[in-house]
Amino acid sequence: MGNQRQVQAKIAVITGASNPRDIGTAICRKFASQGINIFFTYWNSAPGWVEEFKQTITNMGVRCDGLNIDLSNANAADEILDSVETKLGFPSILVNNAAHSKSDGYLNLNSHTLDEHYAVNMRSTFLLCVEFARRFEKSNSDTGRIINLTSGQDLGPMPGELAYAATKGAISAFTRSLSQELAPLGITVNAVNPGPTDSTWMTEEIRGQLLPKFPMGRIGLPEDVAQTIAFLASEEANWITGQIINSEGGFIRG
Repeated sequence: MGNQRQVQAKIAVITGASNPRDIGTAICRKFASQGINIFFTYWNSAPGWVEEFKQTITNMGVRCDGLNIDLSNANAADEILDSVETKLGFPSILVNNAAHSKSDGYLNLNSHTLDEHYAVNMRSTFLLCVEFARRFEKSNSDTGRIINLTSGQDLGPMPGELAYAATKGAISAFTRSLSQELAPLGITVNAVNPGPTDSTWMTEEIRGQLLPKFPMGRIGLPEDVAQTIAFLASEEANWITGQIINSEGGFIRG
């Protein structure tokens, strides 16, 4: 019972849970099924859906709250962590799932597009990580987990996604270096590349193009990502840090 109470006391922050088909909402559901309290951020969600989702998570026997916030706001990290501490308590798990993506290519890339990608994919992720760590150091917590989301940009080219690939690639570099700094605090820092995942962005045409590249016979689902992240957040993953986990179901590039 002691271990069960310890698990139930955990609080996870998940950014980018804005739609029922999001990777972020799948992560929330997976954590909630393990007795972990949920705090999520959302943006541009359908009216009424957020309260329904909160109730769904609460019905799983955990506490749940959320924050409507634009992650391009320079103060977003402080606002998120202030809010979760006020509403639920200090979190021990941080999942940086939210991302900004807009097709560009060399003919269309400009300073505005770069700035939009930087603000969400890099600045908000980096500042959430370090502010989480600074507050963690002042808390009485023993172990912490930071899990960032990347997109396989290290494994092959992403033509037409220059700003996205560059800013998500920076997350991989940041993850590896931050993990060294935070290891003495008991915080592991890892990243997950889920590969192409059938969430809000896929159309039937895209599914048809991608399916032959998955040797397992199906396209990745948000629940696949959530399982990998749940493992990295668990005690069993205590010895894993500074890693980029490419959980893609054998996805074939080229």
